[in-house]
Formats: sequence, C-alpha cells, structure tokens
Amino acid sequence: MARQTVTFGAGCFWGVEYVFRRVPGVTEVEAGYTGGITPDPTYREVCSHTTGHAEVVRVVFDDEQVSFDQLLEVFWAMHDPTQVDRQGPDVGDQYRSAIFTSSDEQLAAAEASKERAQTRFDRPIATQILPAPAFYPAEDYHQAYYEKNGHEPYCHVVPVKVLEEQGLLPARG
Repeated sequence: MARQTVTFGAGCFWGVEYVFRRVPGVTEVEAGYTGGITPDPTYREVCSHTTGHAEVVRVVFDDEQVSFDQLLEVFWAMHDPTQVDRQGPDVGDQYRSAIFTSSDEQLAAAEASKERAQTRFDRPIATQILPAPAFYPAEDYHQAYYEKNGHEPYCHVVPVKVLEEQGLLPARG
C-alpha cells in the first residue's frame, strides 16, 4: 500500500468528511483547520473570521486502490467550487473551497484537474490550490459528526455517479 495525504476544503467539514469516508481506498479522514495564521485554533476562533483558517478534512488514501485524480473528481462533484467563501447556506471564509497538497506532483495534478473541471461550470472555479500548511485537528465532537448524530449532510452529496464512473463503485444495473 502506498499511502498519500491530501487536505480538502469544500464547505462545512462535516459533509466533506461524510463523503470521503464513503470512498473506497480512503483509509483515514479527519476534520480540522488549515490555511490560517493562528496555531491550534478552536472552532469558535475559526468561526470568528480572525484566524484565516478553513474548515477542512485531511484524507489519507491508498493510491493503489484510489488515485489522486479520482479523489479530485469526487471533490469537484461534491460541492460547488465556484462559490467564494461559502457553500450553500454556510457563509464565511472558513467555508472556502481549497485543495492543500502534500507534494509537487499533487499540486500539478490538482491544477490540471481544475482546468478540466472548469469546462463543467459556467462561473470561474474559486478553489485555492496550495501546498499544505500545518493541519490542526478539530475538536472530537466534530469527528465523524454525522455518524455520531444520526444525520446526513445538508449541503453535500455523495456523488454516486462519479464514484461509479471512476470505477470506485460497481455500476448500478
């Protein structure tokens, strides 16, 4: 198994975490904060818009089971990357769309994927693509939030069709 890590921001981290936990080949998903200036911020601090951090999920995956490009396709399909500092009803810079990469290869692949994805949207993609800065895990109550609380995401969807097209799920009959 060749493990890789990437960090995605696509709105509220509860929904992003929910989706990536369902992708075959993803071995770990952790909600947290990155991209700002405050070390080890709390949720309350991030929501104050003074830290510069985004709500994100750190995704660890086995690249022999799921490729980075396949994860990028899930990312583009699970949210609206054209929205600036928001996702659906959630508004604020902590909800920005972002990809924080862990290698030069991931950075180049993410930029190329963004170009390809742009053809599917009428508005410009606002997603930031940057090398991953320090990641700070969110508080325990944010981890596996929907699983713990018996709810489903309100502004993210599991892109089943994309998972099927990427060969990550068997096609439905």
